Amino acid sequence: MASFEYLAMASFDLPSKSGFDMTKFVAIMSYFTVIGWCIAILLHSYNRSSFSTFHLKQSLGLILTFTLLSFIPLIGWAIGIVVFLFWLVAIYYAAVGKAYLVPFLGQYFQTHLDFIQ
Repeated sequence: MASFEYLAMASFDLPSKSGFDMTKFVAIMSYFTVIGWCIAILLHSYNRSSFSTFHLKQSLGLILTFTLLSFIPLIGWAIGIVVFLFWLVAIYYAAVGKAYLVPFLGQYFQTHLDFIQ
């Protein structure tokens, strides 16, 4: 997989603009709660691509980060807002077909969530 730097963005070769794009759908679906992520990983198993793998890792990392921070009373809530903003930006970049590395933790997600192939 390509090496990404902080706030790095890369374009992937996606199908043409017309018609349904399963790769992009899987990438977007992965950001919608744990249920959306589970559906996306199932769809990904039938239609593998580096683009959807990238977004599956980023979204799982954001879900885990948000869940862990929710247990910290005041600070976790404040940082959770920042994680939510990263989540919105990541959904946007999934929709436009670009890879968006989440600031501070994105590279960590890509290297340590390597069970997602």
